[in-house]
Amino acid sequence: MFDRSAPLPTGGHLDQADGTAWMAFYCVCMLEIALILTEYDATMYEEIAFRFLEHFVWITYAMDRIGAHHDEMWDSEEGFFYDLLHFPNGDAMRLKIRSLVGLLPLAAATVFEPGTLAKHPRIGELIDLFRKRHPEVVRKIAPADDLAIGGYEGRRLGTVCNKEKLRRILAYVLDENEFLSPYGIRSLSKYHLNHPFVFYLGGQEYKVQYLPAESNTGMFGGNSNWRGPIWMPANGLIIRGLLQMYPFYGPDFKVECPTGSGNYLTLFEVAKEIGRRLSSIFLRDANGQRPVYGGTKKFQEDPYWRDYILFHEYFHGDNGAGLGASHQTGWTGIIARTLDLFARVGPEDVLQKPTGVLARMTREQMTGE
Repeated sequence: MFDRSAPLPTGGHLDQADGTAWMAFYCVCMLEIALILTEYDATMYEEIAFRFLEHFVWITYAMDRIGAHHDEMWDSEEGFFYDLLHFPNGDAMRLKIRSLVGLLPLAAATVFEPGTLAKHPRIGELIDLFRKRHPEVVRKIAPADDLAIGGYEGRRLGTVCNKEKLRRILAYVLDENEFLSPYGIRSLSKYHLNHPFVFYLGGQEYKVQYLPAESNTGMFGGNSNWRGPIWMPANGLIIRGLLQMYPFYGPDFKVECPTGSGNYLTLFEVAKEIGRRLSSIFLRDANGQRPVYGGTKKFQEDPYWRDYILFHEYFHGDNGAGLGASHQTGWTGIIARTLDLFARVGPEDVLQKPTGVLARMTREQMTGE
């Protein structure tokens, strides 16, 4: 809607659901690192681990805090996270745009093996103290209903999205009329094609409408990857989040995929299905065409060109054609890791040894090692 790096035309400030989710994601990653480092210096790193856990808890609470109606990013009626616009007079409104802004909280998830707290009694003491001091905050930590008993095989989960939020967000993510494209997860719901979000201020119209391909304005340098196209790194983070949650919820927790189909999949199977759709961007279809090349006849048919795959910046939200820069081997190269992961790892591997499997996937996707 607005250039969020510049002063808002409305005045006031903007609570960003994605920016807040990034910080929650950062905290759980740092928590994982600190727990590993406790093997070398427990006294120092247990304190640091709890510090990041505490930050994560407060951030999660901030996204759906107890306050005035429309004064939090989570919309309980619609079941989605939205940016929250604060006006100078103290009023606030949600910018009800279904975009990656509301999906990135899925990425902030980390699973913990049973016995983790037993290995770190100091962290357990600090958690107990925090619970006593801030019971209303702890209730916002997912999964609130399972804090006492744990999840599958006694595991624990740190995530922004509890089970209810997860189900409701995934209903949008896996809806082919919303986010789920034949080629992955769109950055903006297709719902906004016929239902653009429009905001009027000072006689000027601000509009967000689904654009599956290139931008139709020069805003943000003409970059449209937040207006509808499929963006590989965001898809990678959603896959990672689902695979982090799967060993906690286990094989009995299933969601409808696609939404409305009557077909129910585990979170592992959903992650794999998203990966399959992403890979179909580059593979030949039934007509021998690679969606990534779109209508470019030279790349589709010329034997000297058709097998040289380009790693585009983002991809058409409806037909998978490559858009933007054509040399994004850094982030679009994640597709190779996704193919490799699902070729080697099955659901039983993630259930049996989630920490090793997921840590390796994260390291590979983030560093390319």
